[in-house]
Amino acid sequence: MSGKITDLQEYWALRNHSKKDLIETIRDLARLNASYELSLSENAALKEELQRLEKLLSLPKLPEYQQVLARVIRRDLSSWSHQIIIHKGQKDGIINGAAVIYDKGVVGRIKKTFAHTSIVELASSPTFRVAAKFQGDNRPITYQGISNPAFTDPFGEILNIPTDIEVSKNEPLKLVSSKLGGVFPDGLTIGTVKNLTPGTDGIFNYAKVYLDKNLHAITEVAILLPLNKTTDNYN
Repeated sequence: MSGKITDLQEYWALRNHSKKDLIETIRDLARLNASYELSLSENAALKEELQRLEKLLSLPKLPEYQQVLARVIRRDLSSWSHQIIIHKGQKDGIINGAAVIYDKGVVGRIKKTFAHTSIVELASSPTFRVAAKFQGDNRPITYQGISNPAFTDPFGEILNIPTDIEVSKNEPLKLVSSKLGGVFPDGLTIGTVKNLTPGTDGIFNYAKVYLDKNLHAITEVAILLPLNKTTDNYN
């Protein structure tokens, strides 16, 4: 009997709630639901940021350089394989000619700086040239980019390969940066060489250099600023 009386009391208590109280309750529930949705969105953003940082942690340790991380904010279809624009510039200490890298190796170098942004010339650009060498061989050679069609795998070329260098598709050679160029430190991956072609002069060989496929899809880079040369341009 007491249970029925309690049920009747709760029933009449609910009936006595005003319409205003019900509207306020609905609004509170809506705000709570919005708060939950915001928390889910923030958790997804934090997860994405964590994955980005984990990827960047695989960058090589270069004690002679300050590494400034930057996002890619623009990439034009007409210059897809030639350049990118990043969200760091002169206000962040970025200088013309500075090396730009990512976890796979060489990206390119700073072509032009503005107050808050910079243009990066990619390693696949036909105007990009850098001193390089084959891994395990200290003789300097010159790498240069080639005009790459948009949305294709990036590549470049070498024109002055000594004729005693041997390579095969089963044992490709890794091309890395050379500090002799004055821009990049030693040993950063540029690409791989799978075959050689005799040059017209009979003294050097020619090779196509296959760059990492991710070069044309990167979203994060690191700019290398020499600790002993932070205010001067390379140019």
